Amino acid sequence: MDPQNGSDKVRIDKWLWAARFFKTRSLAAQAVNGGKVHLNGQRVKAARLLGAGDRLTVHKGGYEFVLTVRQVASRRLSAPLAAGLYEEEPASLARRQELIEQRRLARQVAPQPPAGRPGKRDRRLIKKFIRKSDE
Repeated sequence: MDPQNGSDKVRIDKWLWAARFFKTRSLAAQAVNGGKVHLNGQRVKAARLLGAGDRLTVHKGGYEFVLTVRQVASRRLSAPLAAGLYEEEPASLARRQELIEQRRLARQVAPQPPAGRPGKRDRRLIKKFIRKSDE
């Protein structure tokens, strides 16, 4: 039961905002209405009521969160308290960690752009290279 408003159900967009999945309720509502959030395996609207024990699947930023709602809240909580509102499935957490690791390794292998503008020596080498290709 939610101590803030005395009910045991709350709108799904409000809960996602309170649990800190989205920065604003508007962004949470857009995600729900855009099909990025599923409640118990079904696509829902932002006004759908959510209760303890419900299962949520949230797609955000290329990651998938599979959660079980432990408590409902209608007010935004601090991060440690917000983390207590839900429990993420271990398989979901493992998939997300693996994807993060893959992206980190891909970033290391990708070529890096130059640090900044070319210095005096670099400009001389560039001019020398360009003059050779003109001849």
